[in-house]
Amino acid sequence: MMNFDFADSARLAASLPDSLPPLAVDIDGTLTDSNRAVDPRVFPVLQAWPSVLVIATGKAMPYPVALCEFLGLEKRVIAENGGVVIADRDSPVSFLADPAAANAVAKEYQRRGYSLGWGEANLVNRWRETELAVSRDAPLEPLEEIATAHGLTVVDTGYAYHVHASAVNKGVGLREIATSLELDPRGFAFVGDSPNDVPGFDVAGVTVTVANAPESVKRAADYVTESGYGDGFLEAVEWLCQQSE
Repeated sequence: MMNFDFADSARLAASLPDSLPPLAVDIDGTLTDSNRAVDPRVFPVLQAWPSVLVIATGKAMPYPVALCEFLGLEKRVIAENGGVVIADRDSPVSFLADPAAANAVAKEYQRRGYSLGWGEANLVNRWRETELAVSRDAPLEPLEEIATAHGLTVVDTGYAYHVHASAVNKGVGLREIATSLELDPRGFAFVGDSPNDVPGFDVAGVTVTVANAPESVKRAADYVTESGYGDGFLEAVEWLCQQSE
């Protein structure tokens, strides 16, 4: 198991080869610690990435956009599990799913007396454009029943239940953003940790998951790191550097 300190991450960032591929990377469980706080040791590597970098997350669009903004990165984002795609600041935002069905699921779920689980402010869904996120503390069975009735699917990411269009996922989002950037999606590396990352793995050419990922995700990846969370991401980058030599 590898443990990186800030000096290690800075050295890694300074040594990234120009031959590294475009990268799509998840946030929760991949760039974070076990408490879902973004690990600041990943910042130098993200900022120094020598080719296209895409933040691919289940979070609503403002969260990955803000991460890019504060790190000085080009705003290339796959949000809401592929429902929202931003290729760069000069391109229009692409919405790949209609929110009507997800909104209907939320209303029916709450009408039956269940809570979405995020408190009155509901910051998790307040800016969500194409899907619904429900706390894993909420009952799953009625959520799945209602979602199915509206033609939607429910994915347990390990952090929330995401209710979204069956035809939309991170793989679809990766194809969309690659097309916008005139790149081959098979030319991307994808690093993630959760079942909602697997459709992205299916599209990307090289895939890595971190040690905290469930077994189903590990089986889908080309490489599994010994370390988890932020350490695992930095280890994944070291491995990608070796593959690019």
